[in-house]
Amino acid sequence: MTTRRHILTGLALAAALPAAAQTAFPDRPIRLVVPFAAGGNADLVARVLSQRMSERLGQPIVVENRAGAGGSVGAEAVARAAPDGYTLLIGSNGPLTVNVLVQARLGYDPLTAFRPIGIANRAVHVLVVGPNQPQTLAAFIAAAKARPGTIGVGTPGAGSAAHLTLELFNAATGAETTHIPYRSGGALVPDLISGSLPAAMVELSSVLPLHREGRARVIAVASAERIPQVPEVPTFIQAGVPDFLAASYVGLLAPAGISPAVEARLTAALAAVLTEDFVKERFESTGGIVVTGPETTPDGFATFLREELVRARRAADLAGLKPE
Repeated sequence: MTTRRHILTGLALAAALPAAAQTAFPDRPIRLVVPFAAGGNADLVARVLSQRMSERLGQPIVVENRAGAGGSVGAEAVARAAPDGYTLLIGSNGPLTVNVLVQARLGYDPLTAFRPIGIANRAVHVLVVGPNQPQTLAAFIAAAKARPGTIGVGTPGAGSAAHLTLELFNAATGAETTHIPYRSGGALVPDLISGSLPAAMVELSSVLPLHREGRARVIAVASAERIPQVPEVPTFIQAGVPDFLAASYVGLLAPAGISPAVEARLTAALAAVLTEDFVKERFESTGGIVVTGPETTPDGFATFLREELVRARRAADLAGLKPE
């Protein structure tokens, strides 16, 4: 009888283990994959979130930079990971809404391979000009119309989010600029300040120090309102380009199929850290902003991604970009 009772007790405990393991999430370190090299905005966001969320979750969050193919290599690795919450992705425009339009052999569907947790950071796109260039948006547009194709505008690369923004800008204003792709936002800085590159469409974080030092001038920001880092700079809307909004976003995602309980833990931890003054100050110090509103929730982020893909597809069509 005693042996039979022990067997039944053991079976009951074994049956309860999956539920107990689920409620104990996380009970080991979490891997946070950044699909880009260290040093960029996505990497900064990852390291801030890993530090603050690990305290909320009670386990270390280890950042792993896994760059390649515009973010697709790291994103695919997460898409193929177990949906247990222990492998997460720092996602942004490239791997989530641009690469699907320009890469013919993308190994995942960005709308179905992941469960969005929430957007954390947005980096507004800006138009910045070098020395001896028009110092207002109206003057820049007039010059681009008067001298079609002669004003080069750099971006962080062909098919990048900023490249798509440039194409939308040309279509919205009738400006005829020439796109000049670089390998990153930082790579175009020497040419911009030397004057060999007339202008650039980039994230504010790439050129904020140059603007503050007077070595280049941001002439418009693609946000709904002026932003605190450069309050003297008008928005594109204020400068006469209606409804012109554009930014790079950075958010947290998990492989599709995670349990509601794990999703809830991650969502709560992300929401909590986004209210911290430390996080706000760190993001703003490099030209980013903390995102608030429905986009910080799983369903809100998912809706945002669907809408962003439509916008990106329109811009890609304007630019004549095709999957290669």
